[in-house]
Amino acid sequence: MKILLLGYGKMGKTIEKIALERGHSIAGKIDLQNRSEMDSLGKDDVDVAIEFSSPESAYSNITYCLKKGWPIVCGTTGWLEHRTEIEQLCKAEQGSFFYASNYSIGVNLFFRLNRHLAKLMNGQGYQASMTEIHHIHKLDAPSGTAITLAEGVAAENKAVQGWKLAPEIEGGFITITAEREGEVPGTHIIRYESDVDTIEISHTAHNRAGFALGAVVSAEWLPGKQGVFGMDDLLKNLD
Repeated sequence: MKILLLGYGKMGKTIEKIALERGHSIAGKIDLQNRSEMDSLGKDDVDVAIEFSSPESAYSNITYCLKKGWPIVCGTTGWLEHRTEIEQLCKAEQGSFFYASNYSIGVNLFFRLNRHLAKLMNGQGYQASMTEIHHIHKLDAPSGTAITLAEGVAAENKAVQGWKLAPEIEGGFITITAEREGEVPGTHIIRYESDVDTIEISHTAHNRAGFALGAVVSAEWLPGKQGVFGMDDLLKNLD
């Protein structure tokens, strides 16, 4: 499979390594400095694009790929105010778009655990909060993974209406504390506190390999399909 890499930072390089190990080829490595090189690639030169760039570049990259007829897997967060537009464009172009806030299989199992715990905590008198820790290069806060977790809590727990970014605290919302330190790949902690005890669940990534492998597996799955997809669609296929 011919994979176009959009964003060639640490994540892009890790995706490249795993893709090559799995027998794929790299159709191009696009960053801000050489974005014009995409114009030289035809529809048949790319089987699928994998987009891990920046919040500022993601929208235009996704739009370009959908108009070019290339299936695209996107893992960039921080651009989701344009998500409805992208989904409408995907439908209009009869394209293929796969988005996840986190491509780690372990994190997606954690999403399920989070929702189950949130449901169990209904009416138990606990205050929910979250801490997410990432490397200092991450531009958006809170992380896309943290937002997905918060939305999962709100969907299952009647006491939670949504989320607020610390230091803002408001009753009925889960407060997310976003910390940036060193080269931390990603840690997410969900906490329920009462006067008598604290319950926590957490996920800690040890490196980027789990995220990159999930993105490549998603890219292998996407070609030939039409529509908007996410990790739930992939995991159903793998079950």
